[in-house]
Amino acid sequence: MELTSSKESGLQIVTVQHQRIDAAVALTFKDQMREISDGHSETVLLDLNHVQFIDSSGLGAIVAAMKNLSPARKLALAGLTPTVEKVFRLTRMDSVFGVYATVDAALSALRT
Repeated sequence: MELTSSKESGLQIVTVQHQRIDAAVALTFKDQMREISDGHSETVLLDLNHVQFIDSSGLGAIVAAMKNLSPARKLALAGLTPTVEKVFRLTRMDSVFGVYATVDAALSALRT
C-alpha cells in the first residue's frame, strides 16, 4: 500500500497509489493514513482515482481515517472510479463525506 501526500491551498492531498483497498491492506492503509495526516491541514482530501475496488474493510478503514482526525478537521474524497462510487452510494457513505468528481473540483469547492 503506497500513499503519497502533497499540499495545495491549505489542503493536504493524500493519493492512494494502489488499485484495491480491501481486507488485505485495510490495516496498513489505516496506519499509513494516521501517520501521513497527523497534525497537518484542516482538510484532508483523499484522492482515490487509482482505486478500482473497495470492500467493507476498505470502507471501514476510510471511516476510521476520518474518525482519527481531530473534530475540527474533515476528510473529503475525490476521483472515485465508477465501481468505488457505487459502493459509497449503496452504503450511503457518500452523504458522510464530501465527494468530488476530481481533485480539481474538490480544490475549487473546498477553497471557498
